[in-house]
Amino acid sequence: MSNLPPVAAPPTTAHVAYDYALTDVFAERPLEGNQLAIFTDARGLTDTEMQSLARETNLSETTFILPRDPEAEHHHGVRVRIFTTAEELPFAGHPTLGTASWLYWHHPWLRAAEEIVLDLNVGPIPVRFTPSKPGEQGVFATMRQNDPIFGEIQDHATVAKVLQISVDDLDPALPIQTVSTGNPFCIVPLKSLAASAQLRVPQTQQVSEYLRHNKAKFFYFLTRAESGSGADWHARMQFYNGEDPATGSAAGPSIAWLVKHGVVESERRIVIEQGVEMLRPSRLYVSAARVGDKVTNVFVGGRTIPVAMGRFFLP
Repeated sequence: MSNLPPVAAPPTTAHVAYDYALTDVFAERPLEGNQLAIFTDARGLTDTEMQSLARETNLSETTFILPRDPEAEHHHGVRVRIFTTAEELPFAGHPTLGTASWLYWHHPWLRAAEEIVLDLNVGPIPVRFTPSKPGEQGVFATMRQNDPIFGEIQDHATVAKVLQISVDDLDPALPIQTVSTGNPFCIVPLKSLAASAQLRVPQTQQVSEYLRHNKAKFFYFLTRAESGSGADWHARMQFYNGEDPATGSAAGPSIAWLVKHGVVESERRIVIEQGVEMLRPSRLYVSAARVGDKVTNVFVGGRTIPVAMGRFFLP
């Protein structure tokens, strides 16, 4: 119940309304995880308007569902576009899970489906759902990401210099490497939680040039989680002068990297925690398989919880 007065009518110049929903993704409970804004029917919006709305929500990502006829959605999936506050992305993890979960609850003919395919700029991404048990909030979903593409091993001393940290903060037993399952990340293993806690990625031209040279979008930092935390690995990802509470498109490359280098057994599901430092704790459940020299079957899962809905008015 609310004691607030009724919402006033929008300005007379506003004549097109676009509904949106807010969800918390990779969250174990409401108001945790990574927030996502979902425009549930974005037909009629231009590219420029989508980008402006993503800036207006000011979240890590905002998605736009573009409904089409049942036959097209059956063959190609539900068309979805993903924007950060700065650009459109071909793929991102928490927008994929969060948007698919909204469709699981609301889509006219895919509601409660075991699997929903999103037609993203990177291609079709299937998302499978696990029915919730009594007392569980939201819905648990798992996406299969594209098979990983591994870049070259990078020099620890060079990366430490670029990041303006001590080389002693890096784990010498693990390689630094760019890996992509749709979005490329430079995976950087840290030696300790203390090194992770004091991490600050400098926003310098040197950082941008290094990432561009190594064909990576961002750095993604991993270290072993604290014993008893319920997680196996602890992650941080800083970008756009901020920090991401949960990065599903980096968790996939991370588990592929861990399996490739023999740190995690093939097909074993582990938990990556992220967002702890920014008070948005997130849990990402990941696994990958090694078949000969190839890493495949990269799965990233987590829970999505609906938290709000609203409407934007555009002239």
